[in-house]
Amino acid sequence: MKNETLEATRQPAEKSGTVKHIAFTMYPVKDMARARRFYEEDLGLKLTNNYRDEWVEYHLDNGCFAITTMAEDVAPSADSGGSIAFEVDDVDAMVNTLRGKKAVVKREPFSSPVCRMAVLLDSEGNVFSIHTKNPG
Repeated sequence: MKNETLEATRQPAEKSGTVKHIAFTMYPVKDMARARRFYEEDLGLKLTNNYRDEWVEYHLDNGCFAITTMAEDVAPSADSGGSIAFEVDDVDAMVNTLRGKKAVVKREPFSSPVCRMAVLLDSEGNVFSIHTKNPG
C-alpha cells in the first residue's frame, strides 16, 4: 500500500493548470556581495543568471536556487520554516571545508537509514543542509 501511494504521487501532471515541478527556491539576502561569495566561493555553486545584483540564480541539475535583495519585507532567518538541501559527494568533507571558512554549523553531520546530512547557516543567517543520499 505504501509503495502504491508513492507510485501514484510520481505520475506526471496531465491537467492544464496543475503544478509540474518546483521552478526555484529563493532565499532573501541583505548583502548580495557577501552572499555571492558564500554560495560561489565557499559552496562552489556556478552563477547562471544575474539581474542587476538584485536576483541571482544558480541552476542545478534538477532546479534553480536563487538569492535576492528584492524581498525587502522578508529577513534572512534560520527559523523561517523553509530550507534547501544541496546534494554533495561527501558531507563531512564539505562541512569541514565550510567550517574552515567560518560557516556556522547548526547540526553536525549525522546519518539516517537513507542519507548523511548536516545543517548550516549561510552568510546571511538562512539555514541550509548538505546532504548525501545512501546508495541503493
